[in-house]
Amino acid sequence: MPVAPYISDCMASSSFIRKMFEEGIQMKAQFGADKVYDFSIGNPDLEPPEKVKRLLSSLSQSADRGMHAYMPNAGYPKTREAMAAKVSREQGVPVDFSHIIMGTGAAGAMNAVLKAVLSPDNEVIVPSPFFPEYTHYVRNHGGVLKTVQTKSDFSLDTEAIRAALNGKTACVIINSPNNPTGKIYSRQDIANLARVLADHESKTGRTVTLIADEPYREVVYDKREVSPIFPLWPASVIVTSFAKNLSLPGERIGFTAVNPACTDARSMVDAIIFSTRILGFVNAPATFQRVVAECWNEPVDYSSYERRRNSLTSILNAAGIVYAEPEGAFYLFCRVPPRKDGSGGTTDSQTGDEGAFCEHLKKYRILGVPGKGFGKPGWFRLAYCVSQSSIEASRESFIEACSQW
Repeated sequence: MPVAPYISDCMASSSFIRKMFEEGIQMKAQFGADKVYDFSIGNPDLEPPEKVKRLLSSLSQSADRGMHAYMPNAGYPKTREAMAAKVSREQGVPVDFSHIIMGTGAAGAMNAVLKAVLSPDNEVIVPSPFFPEYTHYVRNHGGVLKTVQTKSDFSLDTEAIRAALNGKTACVIINSPNNPTGKIYSRQDIANLARVLADHESKTGRTVTLIADEPYREVVYDKREVSPIFPLWPASVIVTSFAKNLSLPGERIGFTAVNPACTDARSMVDAIIFSTRILGFVNAPATFQRVVAECWNEPVDYSSYERRRNSLTSILNAAGIVYAEPEGAFYLFCRVPPRKDGSGGTTDSQTGDEGAFCEHLKKYRILGVPGKGFGKPGWFRLAYCVSQSSIEASRESFIEACSQW
């Protein structure tokens, strides 16, 4: 059966993270799991809170009828009320449950929002580096992704965003803490962006929707906080999930929150609910709607991620690899080191071939992900949500790999 050509093209160009992950499985079978250092995929490895497990056990024994029946497409009211309380606390403004739509993870929520707002050939601006799947999410709904480079420290370049705005711009997506850089956009960054969007609206009459993708919101370091967006830009929505903060990526549970200050908030909510249904999600998973309603603010200790960040940065320092210091999430975004030119000198690291370097790392049983797919050639990503022992064991391999590069 024929596959659509554009899907074939997308599959060929977008599966680099999964390819590295699958190659890691093969390498572990060949060399032994403890001899392969797989930093390819951001799969959170903390166990969910004990309350999640207790509640699942209780729900499995429930005699209540209709536990697995359809519910309103937006989700259970009780769950939406809990998410509204969460968003109200984070955003510093009151959010009613009627502005919450439960989703199948942040990805399902994002696709429902884009389905609701995009017309054919509309543009969506995203600061780069960025999560590669955004390209496909936008294309799913007839849009075109337009990347704008961030500043040298990976903070928002709002003047570059201003220059990229035009009559076709429908949305701007921000991801903070960012995958792959770990950068947290400051409140001033968001305020500057809001001013740029307001200027654009004043000049063109077109309101741009700001979409904040926030699955890493709670995984932050050094007592940092993620800025709210609702007080700063009315035409804004948040998409998020419990994949990272409660370590539930496989359960596909998340939600969208629509800013109540948006002038057409009711229409936006209705459109996202409708999109959730017609995209085939229908509704978020019933059991885990009940779980997150009870467990959304369970305390979780993320300090092990910080310790592993510190261990891996120590190794990279010893190996001579430069990286962006992550403020949140669990990734290190690293510059390809200068390559020895055979005469005792080095080549320019600014143009380092990240694909060749990641292939080189594989000779030393290290798996990383080239930065080109994130919109940043010359860099590569390491996910440190792996065991502490694997990080520590990788030291000599990193040092030797760099010495032979």
